[in-house]
Amino acid sequence: MPLEVVHGESRNRTIAQALVGQLQAIVEEGTVYLGYPVLATADERVEVDALLVSRAHGLVAFLLADSLPTSDEEWTAVIAEQDRLFAVLESHLSRHDGLRSGRHVAVSPATATVFASTPPAEAPGEPEGFYGSMEAVRDWVETRPPISAELERNLQAALQRVTTIKPAKKRNSVTKDDSRGAILKEIESGIANLDRWQKAAAIESPEGPQRIRGLAGSGKTVVLALKAAYWHSQHPDWHIALTFHSRALYQQINDLVTRFTFEHTNDTPDQSRLRIIHSWGSSARAGVYSLIASALGEPARDWSYARGKYGMDGAFAGACRELLDAARSHDVQPIFDAVLIDEAQDLPPEFFQLVYLLTKNPKRIVWGYDELQRLSEAAMPTTEELFGTGPRGESLISLASADGEPRRDIVLPICYRNTPWALATAHSLGVGVYRQEGLLQHPDEPTLWRDVGYNVMHGSLSPGSHATLERSAASYPSYFPRLLTPKDSVVVRSFSTREEHDAWIASEIERNLAEDELEPDDVLIVLPDSYRAKSRAPHLIRQLSRRGIQSHLVGVNSSVDEVFQPESVAMAHIYRAKGNEAPVVYAVDSQHAAGQFNAVTKRNSLFTAITRSRAWVRITGWGEHMDPIRREVETIFSNDFKLEFTIPTRDELAKLRHLHRDRPEGVEESLRKATEGLSVFLEAYERGELDLHDLPPDLRTKLILSLRSGAPDDDR
Repeated sequence: MPLEVVHGESRNRTIAQALVGQLQAIVEEGTVYLGYPVLATADERVEVDALLVSRAHGLVAFLLADSLPTSDEEWTAVIAEQDRLFAVLESHLSRHDGLRSGRHVAVSPATATVFASTPPAEAPGEPEGFYGSMEAVRDWVETRPPISAELERNLQAALQRVTTIKPAKKRNSVTKDDSRGAILKEIESGIANLDRWQKAAAIESPEGPQRIRGLAGSGKTVVLALKAAYWHSQHPDWHIALTFHSRALYQQINDLVTRFTFEHTNDTPDQSRLRIIHSWGSSARAGVYSLIASALGEPARDWSYARGKYGMDGAFAGACRELLDAARSHDVQPIFDAVLIDEAQDLPPEFFQLVYLLTKNPKRIVWGYDELQRLSEAAMPTTEELFGTGPRGESLISLASADGEPRRDIVLPICYRNTPWALATAHSLGVGVYRQEGLLQHPDEPTLWRDVGYNVMHGSLSPGSHATLERSAASYPSYFPRLLTPKDSVVVRSFSTREEHDAWIASEIERNLAEDELEPDDVLIVLPDSYRAKSRAPHLIRQLSRRGIQSHLVGVNSSVDEVFQPESVAMAHIYRAKGNEAPVVYAVDSQHAAGQFNAVTKRNSLFTAITRSRAWVRITGWGEHMDPIRREVETIFSNDFKLEFTIPTRDELAKLRHLHRDRPEGVEESLRKATEGLSVFLEAYERGELDLHDLPPDLRTKLILSLRSGAPDDDR
């Protein structure tokens, strides 16, 4: 692999690119970071213009000088700057166990000050390090000694700041080599390294907008937290907002940003400048929407108002639309220097348009989008759909980037959270691949299957073609098949009654804690129905309590901003669970997904529940409606986790959209009554007791006209 270039914020991009050209001529494999990382002492921030990490040449830090020193005083300042860089870099590396050898740093950093042209004289006093021209630095780098592969990995982790996200748990209670706790400990003990795509997404900083997309579990939240901390360290005067849709993400994101900022600056973030806030906000805590409303001098609508006026599904879009209309009559003064948006797929275009108006030029807006989270839609809406267009219909923003510039559109192709078996099962159930009645939904663009990590084993992704898909080995980390097995990773269980179901869940969790050497906050129970979660959860809580296991329902007997608590098993409805993850997930009451009414929404909820799992998922349910879900999971098991189906044509896709469209609240009861009435009529008709002409004339006429108005192939 050729030298990888990661474009951070360079003080002089032209000189930095010239240095890259010199390094590319001699370094066959490695990474050069431009304008990264931020290094700090207790008193000041220390600049580094470029950093080379390679197995062949070790670690080399570069300072790029704009002008040549012409006096002893100027030379003294140049030498002092490089000495300070060396000292801070060595101090930073010495904090990491994997970079120490006895009492010394295992990798001594080399430092260089590079001038655009040859200096008129050598640096006085023979200082350590390199001082010379762009051409001469290439020969000097080639003399640097190599390092081991392990040291290179440890260096990358230390410099990327990701060692800080290693779990704080020591798991000292693990005593058995083959327990689930031991497996989890091995997964967690490895040094976390950003992959090449995550590096680009976290560090590259274009002068303008940037889109980061990937599956759930591909690292978008970590990447956005890293970028927020990096920008805050580089520009402490900026007003930065990092926002998200699920309130339960607050704890996770705030923790990440705090740790990443400390890694950069040896200090906690200034919360008046870097704000981790919900997209909407509440009476207790400000959000991006409420901050914008305040800046415009407009009232911030609350959930009750917006739901009453625009309905549950359209509440936030309606509130944002009102504010957007009001903003267009104001002389808008932007309040943000940069905005980072997680869970973009869950937020309405009106929100993005408000953010655009209230963000200063050059519109540093970064949004992370969950590919295939909405299984029936295309990869993501266009920038025109999100941000609107100008007065002549032109795009307001561009995601195009030239060679040598920071990338503006980055895909994260590897899913680190979910096992390939859990993800294939989730997609199969979500789309309805093995559903007896056929597909429920499908992406607009069939090629999206490749984008999210599937290989086409047989057939093609052309509409109307039969295809067999399988998770690509490059789409997940190698430790999954090494440490886990499909049969243990994904389990489906069906029960006759709710009581049997709940008792089994509680007994399994008891075994997770007692025999598997897991801890209570390693477990997450996901409830599919947010409306009934408060009445459903107590049944599970009682079963757990009988076994001496403490548990909590998130947002009811715990904070809405905090999912996991020590010594307590978390239970959350699907909207609270979204955005979070746990080693063991119990997707309970999965029979809920077999319902025919609003089937797509219910299947998407089951998909989301399964994809919260980091290692093990239990898909459980009870009653006769669980049977089709169980059969579908068993079919994907027997097909070795391959998805085999016919790609729908445009017409078939439109028909699926119509048949399985969401209906408003209250319609389900009307549909149930109508179905019962029609069933009674048809049974009497088949027995010869009633005829169509026995219906009242006006009702008979309406029925005939309605049937004739439908398309011949319509199942309505």
